[in-house]
Amino acid sequence: MHQKLLLTLATIFFFVGLNAQKLSKQEIKIVKNIEQNNPEAISFLEKVVNINSGTLNLAGVEKVGKEFATAFEGIGFEITWIPMPDEMNRAGHLFAEIKGTKGKKLLLIGHLDTVFEEDSPFQTFEMVNDSMAHAPGGNDMKGGDVIILYALKALKENGLLNDAQIIVAFTGDEESSGNPLEKSRRDLIDAAKRSDIALGFENSTGFNYATVARRGSSGWKLEVEGKRAHSAGIFSENVGAGAIFEVSRILNGFYTDVKGEDLLTFNPGTLLGGTFVEFDDKKSEGTVFGKTNVVAQKAEVRGGLRFISEEQKERTRTKMREVVSKNLPHTSATITFTDSYPAMQPTSGNETLLKKLNKVSLDLGQGEVLAYDPGKRGAADTSFVAEYVDCLDGLGTMGNAAHTPEETVNLNTIEALTKRTALLIYRLINEQ
Repeated sequence: MHQKLLLTLATIFFFVGLNAQKLSKQEIKIVKNIEQNNPEAISFLEKVVNINSGTLNLAGVEKVGKEFATAFEGIGFEITWIPMPDEMNRAGHLFAEIKGTKGKKLLLIGHLDTVFEEDSPFQTFEMVNDSMAHAPGGNDMKGGDVIILYALKALKENGLLNDAQIIVAFTGDEESSGNPLEKSRRDLIDAAKRSDIALGFENSTGFNYATVARRGSSGWKLEVEGKRAHSAGIFSENVGAGAIFEVSRILNGFYTDVKGEDLLTFNPGTLLGGTFVEFDDKKSEGTVFGKTNVVAQKAEVRGGLRFISEEQKERTRTKMREVVSKNLPHTSATITFTDSYPAMQPTSGNETLLKKLNKVSLDLGQGEVLAYDPGKRGAADTSFVAEYVDCLDGLGTMGNAAHTPEETVNLNTIEALTKRTALLIYRLINEQ
């Protein structure tokens, strides 16, 4: 697999030279600058990967933020660190900004945190071969952060950011967003309201793909009550069906009556039922007491819902409530929903951005860039700003096995993706 990828990349880099005539003289200078800085970019990536920044390691997240803050200050950006309230138990966010008056106003989105906490055995950057490295959070998504930094560095060193309007927003809790979301994502949304375009640098889904749409996510909890009684009386007029039969009816109803819409999924992740039920939401674990000769008194289910639009989300919630309401004898049930990430819908503005990215890629000789299937992408911070600006996401590094101890980052792709990013930014900030 790696040999095939390396052959593809070699072909891409060969054609870069053949397509140089499609680039302006200024763009060729940008490309050469990125080539010269690429070893430094790889070294910087290794440095920040080796600083643990699991979401709950607040000091580590802030330390990574300081490394990027120093680097962005070095290329003329104004730095702001936005701390979160103590009760939220999240580090905060790094914002870097240039306040000019020229071209499109850009918001470039990354995150500082990873899923690997301080007690993870996976902590260090380690080369696998001459192109791949095991790196905790190197693919998701410190590599994308580095692409942003070194794309902007190339533009700065060519004197091309003097009057640009760019906000870089690196959140410190993307992997586990602080609650309430109204606070933890307020500054990101405010930045979007001051921008025309948002570009997200979550890990790439493939060298020739970008994300124009992401599904949103919502949690749901189903709580069911039955009549506690001797099992000999179940189904009788006095006892009824019990909580476990009722929860089974509801879940089957979801499966038969609610599923089916394109890009809609809902998943029951945990189910507990018996005489007594206890569940610890923080640890996502629970206990049950019950006996086979006692009709179940209580059942609980916790699940997730994925959707491509707010309309689909609300329509699905209505259908789920209808199923829940048709209770079996002597049972009752309630379902509650919690919002997490909104949907990033596939708008015409997003499609137009993809065309511009595709033109850059073709001009670089890197091949056509297509829209990735939104059903195969998880939620991300770009979703929070999609309501306000045109968006593209998935512009970050390539690699494999993100969120696992086998996570890798493909170092051979960083230079090419940084070139693509720098030229896209350059063209956008020069649009009238």
